[in-house]
Amino acid sequence: MNKKQLEEFKEILLKEKTKIMNGGILTAAEDLHVSADDLADEGDLANTVINQQVTFSLRNREMIKLRSIEEALMRINDGTYGQCDDCGEPIGEKRLASQPWATLCIEHAEEHERATGLNKIAV
Repeated sequence: MNKKQLEEFKEILLKEKTKIMNGGILTAAEDLHVSADDLADEGDLANTVINQQVTFSLRNREMIKLRSIEEALMRINDGTYGQCDDCGEPIGEKRLASQPWATLCIEHAEEHERATGLNKIAV
């Protein structure tokens, strides 16, 4: 990967990082508060708990993505960006264009997904 491409990916990653940091999902507290009024009604309390679970899931997903972006930026700095962690071969440009924090080539990402049964954001 040439220097210009690396700079373009770095810019994309920094924009994604800024989007997450300024998006508010990591700092929103409305769904985490349980109103005293909700405690009296089981339906309201159940709705509040569901909202909290969704908020925690979204925050967790964004934190994982943020961590993956930070790691990708470190790989750009140390010269290993765009190389598959499993085989060392280059990760396809189409894959990096759609998921610039990817650490695995498409073949190994699919293998990992089949083995774990997960569609992990960081792969």
